Amino acid sequence: MPSSCIIIPCYNEAKRLNVDAFKAFQKNNSNFDMCFVNDGSTDDTMSILNELKNLDSGIKIINFKLNKGKAEAIRHAVLKLSEYDYIGYLDADLSTPLAEISRLLTIAKTEQIEFVLGSRIKIIGSSIQRKAYRHFFGRVVATFIDSGILKLDIYDTQCGAKIIKNDLAQQLFKQPFKTKWLFDVELLARLKKEKGLTYCKTQVKEIPLQKWHDDGDTRITFFEFLKTPFDLLKIYWQYK
Repeated sequence: MPSSCIIIPCYNEAKRLNVDAFKAFQKNNSNFDMCFVNDGSTDDTMSILNELKNLDSGIKIINFKLNKGKAEAIRHAVLKLSEYDYIGYLDADLSTPLAEISRLLTIAKTEQIEFVLGSRIKIIGSSIQRKAYRHFFGRVVATFIDSGILKLDIYDTQCGAKIIKNDLAQQLFKQPFKTKWLFDVELLARLKKEKGLTYCKTQVKEIPLQKWHDDGDTRITFFEFLKTPFDLLKIYWQYK
């Protein structure tokens, strides 16, 4: 049995799912299973996922009739996948390529790190494409998050590519999150509160991605943007 499983939450992804990319990756990476979570999609997402599943036994499907949101979709999947050594997740649009999540897993295993985060740091030799306004807003929020809440010197909490040792993931995802869009921040805040600063400094590693391309189709609503300060306060008071 593969030692790792990657969770891909899907909500109305029929037009964005790169079926060929997922098929090729699964064929060439026998150490991975993939678990797609259909989060109450109203388009043809589930039909496409069923076709993928029929092609490979390493592909699992979890189907929710009603939309639960990305945080709950991933949380429920984690709790159903306790048999693996490592659990990861990334966005269905493959803004983070599958090769990158494989690289993060290799780093986690080789260096025996329990929590590895992809990071969209634009450095020489990398290909990070992100719209300027999203980059600016993201940097403002990320700076406040780390200086005011986490204090872990993390550059990019919101990148949708992460690898976690599964026994740790089972602990961190056991309880529902207080927020939806900022659940990645809450996950790290929960980790710090439960394991302590010293553990985080040694067992959390941020890895600059070699490639990340913004497809421009954000699923975050304007209302959710407006809720950001209140959600950050909620996380602060919950995990201080």
